[in-house]
Amino acid sequence: MNRHPFIAIEGLDGTGKTTLRKGLFRLWQGLFDVAPLCLLTTNFLSAEHAGQIVEGKYQPSADNRAAYLSAIIADKNETLQRLVRPQRRARPVIADRWLLSDLAFFAVKHDARPQDVYGTLAEGLVDGPDATLLLELSPNDSMRRARSRTGDAVREGWDVHDVQSGIRDAHAEVISSSGSFPLLGTVVRLDATGTPAEVLHSAWTSLEGLGLIPGSSADLEGES
Repeated sequence: MNRHPFIAIEGLDGTGKTTLRKGLFRLWQGLFDVAPLCLLTTNFLSAEHAGQIVEGKYQPSADNRAAYLSAIIADKNETLQRLVRPQRRARPVIADRWLLSDLAFFAVKHDARPQDVYGTLAEGLVDGPDATLLLELSPNDSMRRARSRTGDAVREGWDVHDVQSGIRDAHAEVISSSGSFPLLGTVVRLDATGTPAEVLHSAWTSLEGLGLIPGSSADLEGES
């Protein structure tokens, strides 16, 4: 393996994205003595676009839609250039959400087709994750989990059934033609109804099958 993988974890709120990210971190650290770099879908590394990101995310409107989309592209490019690409020489990179979440956001907040939003994003981005791990759970179950967490875990106007159902529908639309969204990498669907250990095992096995784990058979075949 010449470089470490870049992996995105996606799913509705409450599906266990953070739990899976922590599990993958510990496995890589324990098995290979390397600590993955973990980041978010937005990292505010393009300072001049920070205001547009905040406004577009928390006060979405037709007036700021285009500026928000441009700001996302700028922030992701800065993240790729300053964090992802340099670090992949030394460690895996795991993103808690990445591109699929942006497609879903525009679908539910701007009634925009994922294909159209992706087309704009793809014009500005040159690469993406090797794999997107999509944790699947019904909106009812995901909201119940989200509400059971401590702290300010539930967002008004977002963690509601119609929005979460819209996000799930956007995911399904993308999955139905995932080959049309190459910047997502290989999309791996994971059943999030299992225990954290079961979900972690499924994710790890899938990454092995894709050759993204050092020493896996697919990895060795790729190097031969």
